Amino acid sequence: MATLGSMPCRQTDSLFDLPFGPSFDATLEERHAALFGGRLAGVDEAGRGPWAGPVVTAAVVLDYRRLPAGLDDSKRLSEVQREALYEEICASACVAVASACPTSIDRDNIRTATLAAMTRAVDALALTAGIVLIDGRDVPPGLAGRGQALVKGDQRCLAVAAASIVAKVTRDRMMRLLDGCCPGYGFSAHKGYGVPAHAQALLRLGPSPHHRLSFKPVAAAGRPE
Repeated sequence: MATLGSMPCRQTDSLFDLPFGPSFDATLEERHAALFGGRLAGVDEAGRGPWAGPVVTAAVVLDYRRLPAGLDDSKRLSEVQREALYEEICASACVAVASACPTSIDRDNIRTATLAAMTRAVDALALTAGIVLIDGRDVPPGLAGRGQALVKGDQRCLAVAAASIVAKVTRDRMMRLLDGCCPGYGFSAHKGYGVPAHAQALLRLGPSPHHRLSFKPVAAAGRPE
């Protein structure tokens, strides 16, 4: 009969959340990733607040031997910096993106639509994530593996920061395309956010097919023809 001392010891995942400091620590994060065979995915979104356009989510598994220099929360970067880092992330990491359209947002509410898109982004990764770090307080339902919510994760976890950049750049590019389809709203400039110029365009033109009709300022402007 085997005793505890004679049985082989297998390292198991911690039952507790992985610890992260108040700022980025590449060495600590790489150690965390190593516990899961390097398959640590960061997840973030862009576009929860705008009145128009999709909410876009991204999942990124970094190669910690090829970290792009200057990774940071997308909100703390200029557009030029984000665009450059986007290209580097896509060239060196495993990346997947998913979005939820305004119709889904109106039907399900923005929180539900965002979390569902996050799950789809993780599922779309070319490899199976061993652990998923999600910016914020919610773990999306339906994740195939373990998930951990990380408040201010885009300022504490490099993989989440990379996801924030991918999501932001992807959505900005989508809004520029929508600007060509629906001229007059200024989507290319304000990306669908509720700035005064957008409010004025809504009053003048009414909502487009790409507006979120469940959002109060859009609903107050009337429904599209």
